[in-house]
Amino acid sequence: MLCEQQTTQQTTPHTSQQACRPAQPTPAAQPTQAPRHFVPQVDVVELPQEFVLTADLPGAAAGAIDVDYVDGELRLHAPVAPRKAEAGRYLLEEYAVGSYRRVFQLGKSIDASRISANYHAGVLTLHLPKVEALQPRRVTVRTA
Repeated sequence: MLCEQQTTQQTTPHTSQQACRPAQPTPAAQPTQAPRHFVPQVDVVELPQEFVLTADLPGAAAGAIDVDYVDGELRLHAPVAPRKAEAGRYLLEEYAVGSYRRVFQLGKSIDASRISANYHAGVLTLHLPKVEALQPRRVTVRTA
C-alpha cells in the first residue's frame, strides 16, 4: 500500500497492517508551525525613463500588498490567506498559505515620488521612474 506523507510530499511504502490516514494537525500543534515565505517570480525591464517590475503574486488580495521604497531598497510583501471550503471538507489540501517577500537594492536611481503600482489577475506591475539625472538626454548639436 502507498501513502503520501504531507510533511515531505513523498510517497512512502507501508505494510498491509498500517492504515493510510490523512495527517491532521492537532490544535496544540498549529501555533508551532513556522510561517511560510515564498519568493515571487519577477521580471524587471529597463526602459529609457523607468524600470518596470512584474511580480507573480497569485492568491494575494490587492489591499494587502505592501510595497515600500526606502533608501534605495524596494520591499514587496503580500500575505496569502487560507482558502475555506464553502461546503464539505477537504480530502486533499495542497494550496500553500504564507506570504510573498522580495527585496531589491536599487540605489538612489528611482524617483520615489512617482512610483506607481497596478495589480490585476494575480500579477503586480510596478513602474519605477528613473531620476531625471539618469534618464537619457538628447543633445542638439548646432553649427556656428
